[in-house]
Amino acid sequence: MSQPVTTRFAELGDFAAITRVTSLRLSPDGQWLAASVASLSADGKKYLSSIWRVEVAGGPATRLTRSAEGESDAAFLPDGALLFISSRPDPEAKPGDDAATDKPGLWVLPPGGGEAHRIAAPPGGVTKVTTAQEEQAFLIAAAAFDGTTDESGDAARRKARADADVTAILHEDGGLVRMWDSDLGPDCLRLFAGRPGEAGTRDLTPDPGRALDEQSFSLSPDGSVAVTGWQVTEEFGSMRNEVVAFDVESGERRVLMSAEGYDFTEPVISPDGQAVAAIRWEHDTTERAGDLTLVVAPLSAAAAGAPRDLLADLDRRPNAPVWSQDSATLYFTADDNGRLPVFAVDVASAKSRKLTTDDAAYSGLCPSPDGQSLYALRSAINEPHAPVRIDLANPEAAPARLGSPAPELEIPGRVTEVTTVAADGSTVRAWLALPHGASAADQAPLLLWVHGGPYSSWNDWSWRWNPWLMVARGYAVLLPDPALSTGYGRDFISRGYGAWGGATYTDVMMITDVVAAMPEIDASRTAMMGGSFGGYMANWIAGHTGRFSAIVSHAGLWALDQMFGTTDGPFYWRREFGTPETEPARYAENSPHLHAAAITTPILIIHGDKDYRVPIGEALRMYSDLVGRGKKVKFLYFPQENHWILKPGDATVWYETVFAFLAEHVLGKDWERPALL
Repeated sequence: MSQPVTTRFAELGDFAAITRVTSLRLSPDGQWLAASVASLSADGKKYLSSIWRVEVAGGPATRLTRSAEGESDAAFLPDGALLFISSRPDPEAKPGDDAATDKPGLWVLPPGGGEAHRIAAPPGGVTKVTTAQEEQAFLIAAAAFDGTTDESGDAARRKARADADVTAILHEDGGLVRMWDSDLGPDCLRLFAGRPGEAGTRDLTPDPGRALDEQSFSLSPDGSVAVTGWQVTEEFGSMRNEVVAFDVESGERRVLMSAEGYDFTEPVISPDGQAVAAIRWEHDTTERAGDLTLVVAPLSAAAAGAPRDLLADLDRRPNAPVWSQDSATLYFTADDNGRLPVFAVDVASAKSRKLTTDDAAYSGLCPSPDGQSLYALRSAINEPHAPVRIDLANPEAAPARLGSPAPELEIPGRVTEVTTVAADGSTVRAWLALPHGASAADQAPLLLWVHGGPYSSWNDWSWRWNPWLMVARGYAVLLPDPALSTGYGRDFISRGYGAWGGATYTDVMMITDVVAAMPEIDASRTAMMGGSFGGYMANWIAGHTGRFSAIVSHAGLWALDQMFGTTDGPFYWRREFGTPETEPARYAENSPHLHAAAITTPILIIHGDKDYRVPIGEALRMYSDLVGRGKKVKFLYFPQENHWILKPGDATVWYETVFAFLAEHVLGKDWERPALL
């Protein structure tokens, strides 16, 4: 077996302490970037976010904010002042004052330096902020109770519930009850417009219900119009997203983008204030997966028109669109053959082109005011996120690296690309992470790791699902993109649509066979793991083959009929699979629990109790089903975690348990129970 390499991946404590860059915002003058950076708190129990200054001309990054509560969601005002969200206490507030709150507030750091001060503190806390490009104006999202008309009334409602020790929530409109790891209600998000120096904010969306859940919003350059995603509840608990505009002065609302069977999301207003771009997502049906594209529509009510498709000829799924400063071009990213490149589309001609061609993933796009550069976070399977500058005159050239708040990392291995051809002629590809020194004379055991989604791709750096921790312990890690993966076109998704246990399973097994035959791999020692949809595949694989020595299933779907009725968004499930009553054969043909008796592989089940996307009942039933059949199974349960295991201590125990489980069944070592378990 290849010898482990001593890097920051060798010890879980060292890995957890690595600083991580998470987002970028470019200053109005184009001279520096505000980078949000996550780092381990002094007590090691959580990650805190701070804001750093990254010079576009190069040089070391400098830290701008520091507090025990952290700072996030940086946004610039036109004069260069920096807004951010933080729960830090206001030094000017007195105990008992309405301004004294432990909820996140909106703060401003003056452009010339000095102390930051709080400018908005709604009782429900600020969750997001955006700004106008030409006027000193901002837009925030904050939760408030229906029926309340000001902050004092909202604060009184909160106090009354707290004093009575009431946490109950009444649902009566057929909408969603919870989302990911949050209970929805009893308060709801609203949008508030404001200006620094002016007292209070203007409520644009009184009593919106659940319309603003998980929506993004934009403010026109002059601050007069706010545009936001708007969730509409339909019959049978279904949801649909529109894009609506609000007049900031009058609060009048009008619909910009809406169509039956479609969602419109991520709206952004052009710098000239004339147009709005958004992602249009066609709803899935039981016959086919819905398509995604980028559309644009006029912002002005006088010029209203139907959204125009800009990507009719691009068979990729766009995300995170941003405008060029001259409003002529939209930049976006899209999964593409195991990469996440930057694309550009000319708004007038609807002609698109791929800008970057390296083996990388880009995010946080920030076009420069002069139109010469595009700043972004660049990462790859083997590189964490770091700020770079892309030369738009020569975008295929290597991007210029900027001073990063995070360190460069030595990776304990190398990455290569693997492909094979499925029976239907489709090319199936994967990344393979190999330990240094893996060879025919020193073979590595193989770990197959299937991604979540399922509409996703292995193309980016992941802190949560990091293959290099496994490589540092001598494993080769296979990261495949089977049927249903994005970045290969609609037909590739269709191969596995509505039949998750079909082509996805055969793709995974076929490319595993290819890699297992490589001279660097010990085919007699293999394991498989996955989370979310990858957890589903772990459960499916367990019931259909005994070729693996061990399987790890995190947040995996087990009984599909049960999952349909308990997940946070059952209408998404209904679109693809129908209901157990209307499509019983589809559920029966794809549900892992029906193959429990055939399982012979030892399984480690991992699940968080606060996971509402794949509810804990899936793990509980799977554990009961397997124990009741005398199968070899362990269950690692996290009472306070959700779909992702986020607390540093819990994440450490997660990996320790996985390492021990794989070492026992793949490497033939004695089981070593993690010390804290």
